[in-house]
Amino acid sequence: MWLPLFFKNPNLTLSGYKRQLIFLKMTSVEQATKTVLQNTASFGEERIPFHQATGRVLCEGLYADRDFPPFDRVSMDGITIQFEYFKKGKRVFKIEGLQAAGAPQMTLQKDENCLEVMTGAMLPLNTDTVIRYEDLEIRNGQATILIDEIKDKQNIHRKGTDRAAGSLIVRKGCKISAAEIGVAATVGKAGLLVSKMPKVAIISTGDELVEVNEKPQAHQIRKSNVHNLAAMAGQWGITADLFHLLDEKEAIRRILSKVLVEYDALLMSGGVSMGKLDFLPEILEELGVKKLFHKVSQRPGKPFWFGRTEGAFVFAFPGNPVSSFMCLNRYFQPWLRASLGLSPFAQQYAVLGKDFSFKPDLTYFLQVKLENGKDGKWMGMPLEGKGSGDLANLVETDAFMELPKGRDKFKKGEVFPVFVYR
Repeated sequence: MWLPLFFKNPNLTLSGYKRQLIFLKMTSVEQATKTVLQNTASFGEERIPFHQATGRVLCEGLYADRDFPPFDRVSMDGITIQFEYFKKGKRVFKIEGLQAAGAPQMTLQKDENCLEVMTGAMLPLNTDTVIRYEDLEIRNGQATILIDEIKDKQNIHRKGTDRAAGSLIVRKGCKISAAEIGVAATVGKAGLLVSKMPKVAIISTGDELVEVNEKPQAHQIRKSNVHNLAAMAGQWGITADLFHLLDEKEAIRRILSKVLVEYDALLMSGGVSMGKLDFLPEILEELGVKKLFHKVSQRPGKPFWFGRTEGAFVFAFPGNPVSSFMCLNRYFQPWLRASLGLSPFAQQYAVLGKDFSFKPDLTYFLQVKLENGKDGKWMGMPLEGKGSGDLANLVETDAFMELPKGRDKFKKGEVFPVFVYR
């Protein structure tokens, strides 16, 4: 395989030749995405209190346990009458009493009179039309209608007009929002059957890392990647456990052998590049993790390693914070949605806000600040930062814009996919 490449370019040095070989062996972004989405799993179901279910995926349909609304419901504060008396010219009605919301249904005793009614109350028997207070004058126990036109049966929310008893209100497989919580409460579903979230371990690596509350020495830095990843995953409903691996083979092997059995997904940061202390690819394969790809033709995030066992999935991201954060959003989030049975997000796009150049033959994930552009379209203004180690630059941006490989110049006004993280 080396000889054809060498003869095509006789001026290529051995080191340059090896670099080119590495480029040839890299997985494309498209193939990496396909591979990740072909390796998903269901993690089962569980029943949880309905008020804890926001953001989870519903595994059962929600049906109306009775008509919605369950009675003819008053929809305006005011009075209720028999419409035929208004039609005959009557405008002054004696008030017999007040029908409050939550009170048993009353009955109008005399056809020519009225009852005051509150919003949400049962419509009293022997009445059929509600007139709001704004169109009335109430004085000395009588209600005078001040307008010349009303409609028969107005301001009444009729029984069963929203949903009939037994009808499906919320379909199985949807992501639960506040709206679905309200329906669950209405139909008496105190517990909801939902998809289990994967049990996730987020693992940092490296002797240079210390805890957040520690004062780092000159050669050390505080852990940030695991907290950055955990916070993002938390927005997707995952409560992850955090681990740290020192650069020592036996310790790594011992901890990973346990974590691979106890967790459904491992999100790892660091230890997957070409350094002498980057032991993870070797140890993962020794522990029976099947490598599905290693190195993706992208920047940031080129050393990304992905593999699986029968029971666990390993997303081993590069250690630079922008790289791991991009890979989490670009690959793990779609994997999570697919595993939970959710349809993919509709791809979002933005207009490039100014000319941009990138020479390496890699897919480039450009950090952009999103602004409102013409015709309601997003405009992505490039804010490159100082490379994949510049965590602070993420604070200034909203999304990664995916620029395709195979070209090095990108013009203002061109439209590209964006992966929004804010």
